[in-house]
Amino acid sequence: MKKILLLLALIASVSTTNAQEKDMNNETTFQQIFPQGEKNTAYAQYFTGQSYLAPLTQLKELNVPVSNVTFEPGCRNNWHSHTGGQLLIVTAGRGYYQEKGEPARELLPGDVVEIAPDVVHWHGAAPDSWFAHLAVACNPQTNQTTWLGPVDDREYAEVTAKPAPSVRLTDAARRNLDAWFPGYVSTARQTDPELVEVFGNFAFDEVLQYGDLDRKTRMLVTMSSCIALHAVQEYRMMLRAAFGNGITPVEIKEVLYHAVPYAGIAKVADFIGITNEFLTANGVRLPLESQSGTSPETRYGKGLALQKEIFGEQIDRMYEAAPENQKHLQCYLSANCFGDYQTRTGLDTRQRELLTFSILVSLGGCESQVKGHITGNVAVGNDKNTLLAVVTQLLPYIGYPRTLNAIACLNEMIPQNE
Repeated sequence: MKKILLLLALIASVSTTNAQEKDMNNETTFQQIFPQGEKNTAYAQYFTGQSYLAPLTQLKELNVPVSNVTFEPGCRNNWHSHTGGQLLIVTAGRGYYQEKGEPARELLPGDVVEIAPDVVHWHGAAPDSWFAHLAVACNPQTNQTTWLGPVDDREYAEVTAKPAPSVRLTDAARRNLDAWFPGYVSTARQTDPELVEVFGNFAFDEVLQYGDLDRKTRMLVTMSSCIALHAVQEYRMMLRAAFGNGITPVEIKEVLYHAVPYAGIAKVADFIGITNEFLTANGVRLPLESQSGTSPETRYGKGLALQKEIFGEQIDRMYEAAPENQKHLQCYLSANCFGDYQTRTGLDTRQRELLTFSILVSLGGCESQVKGHITGNVAVGNDKNTLLAVVTQLLPYIGYPRTLNAIACLNEMIPQNE
C-alpha cells in the first residue's frame, strides 16, 4: 500500500503541477494539499449537498485515473458500486464510508479505503466538517459505476451521530448553566469534554458559591472583563446570558460605553458591532434613548464634581501635583472620562465603579489605577467583601496572576484587620 501511495503522489505531482498551482491560487474555501476544483456538476444528481471535482491525472496510457473529490459539510454521494473497485485516500477533513449492511467507518487524513468490485457503498463528509479524498478508479478499462438511491437524512444522521462524551457536572453547575444560558448546548462537549467539566464545575458552582453578588451584577462585571480582555467569543456568551436574564439593552450598551475611557475604543469598537447585531436580531430598535447627562458646556463641571464626590480632596491634589505640560490630562479625566461617561444614566455610580474595577483588574498592569478605584468603590458603598466577590467571579476568565495582583491591591488598600 505504501508503494501505491508513493506512486499516486508522484503521478499527481508530475502531471498536474500547472493546474494545481492555478487552482490553489483560487482556493479560499477549504485548505488542503490538492486543488479543490470546480463544482461537481457532472455528477450532481448523485450527490446530496455540494461537492467539487479536480482531476489530477491526464495521461491515459498510465491507466490510473485519480481525482480529488471535496465535500462540503453534510455532503455525501448516493449508494453505488464499481465493477472494477475503487481506492479512496483521505487527505483532509473528516468523513464517513459505509458498505451496505455494515457499520459506518469514520475517515480521517491518512486513511485508505479499499473497495472491492461490486460492493455497494457511499462516502461523504461529516455533518460538521469539510472532507476530501483522492478517488482512484481501479481497472479503468472495464470499470463501470452503478448509481443507486440517495443516503437519506435519517440514515445519514444515524450513522454519523456521535454520542456526547460524558461530562460530570454537579447539580449546582447544571442549574446555574441552565439559568445563565437557557437552551444553549456547548459544542465543546463533543471536542473537549474534560475542559467543559472542569471549567463548568469551577466557574458555575465553586465560584458562584462565594460572595453575595446577585446574578445581574456577576453578568455585568463579567461582560466588562470580556471587553477588557478582548474576549470576543466569551463576550457573545455573556451578551446572550445578560439579555436572556432581563438585563436591559440600555444597561448592556452602558457597559460598552463605560469601557471606552478605560479599555479604549480600539478594543470596544468590535463589541459595539457584535452587540448591535445581537440586539437588532432580537427586535431591539437602535439607537436607544440617550443616556447622556452633560452637554459640551457642562461636561467639565459635572465631571469634576462627580470626581470630587467619589475621591474627595485627592482630585485637588492631583491637579496641583500635575506638571504644567500634563495638566491637560487632568482636565481630560474630569471632562471626558467622568463628564462624558461616568455621569451617564442607565447604570448608577456604584455599578459604574464596580465595572471600572473589573476592567482595570482584567487589563493587568494597572495596579496603581486599581488601588485608586478601590478607594472610589469604598466611597460609593462597595466594601472589601464586594470587591473580593467581584475578583473571585472574574478569576475563571482572567486567570490567577491578575487575580492575585488584584487581591494584593485590595489587601494593601483595605488591610484585613479593618
